[in-house]
Amino acid sequence: QVQLVESGGGLVQHGGSLRLSCAASGRTFSNYHMGWFRQAPGKEREFVAAIYWSGQTTYYADSVKGRFTISRDNAKNTVYLQMNSLKSEDTAVYYCAASSSAWIMVITTKSMDYWGQGTQVTVSS
Repeated sequence: QVQLVESGGGLVQHGGSLRLSCAASGRTFSNYHMGWFRQAPGKEREFVAAIYWSGQTTYYADSVKGRFTISRDNAKNTVYLQMNSLKSEDTAVYYCAASSSAWIMVITTKSMDYWGQGTQVTVSS
């Protein structure tokens, strides 16, 4: 089992920044690729960003590319999502997730083995 706890969400103005953190405990954190997903009201959960178990590779949804940065610190068992130039359409509950599946699968929710409880991000216009 891997337990994931997100933090860092909140209310921010359009154009502002937030940094989300996701602390992991349980099984070896560095065994897992990590991802961030988000879900807005009335919409399906969607992929935001992912990072390889070693941190050497990252991948982003087109909607956040150039604005968001995913990173991880395996010594601290933590993954981060730095969000800049936030827009109203970024408003959602953000979830971190851990995957033992092949890297090519990490954009899919079904590839994730463990999920956090989510943290709310609200961007005001």
